Amino acid sequence: MVIDHNKVEKVDMGKGVIRQDFAAGKNMNVLHWNMADGSEVGMHTHPQEQFGYVIKGGFHLTIGEQVYELSEGDAYLVPANIPHAFVAVGETEAIDVFAPVKTVFPWKK
Repeated sequence: MVIDHNKVEKVDMGKGVIRQDFAAGKNMNVLHWNMADGSEVGMHTHPQEQFGYVIKGGFHLTIGEQVYELSEGDAYLVPANIPHAFVAVGETEAIDVFAPVKTVFPWKK
């Protein structure tokens, strides 16, 4: 499968967060994010494991009780069912991979 970034629908999640659903298979899916400086994905949990890669910008990422400072080129792994939250530092672009497939976003708007 080949994905043309410019042809993938942009979904406005509200509050400066834009999502693109790049690909979904039987066991995982890949999302592309653009986040405005200071935009937040509040504390939440989900049953999927989450791997992410920061393309540009950065995050203050909270996983459980620990806060991490991520910047361009950094990656992260969030275990299933662990509370986590993101705050964008600068205009931020990232890729997330979820396994199994994630289709519900309870923190939306």
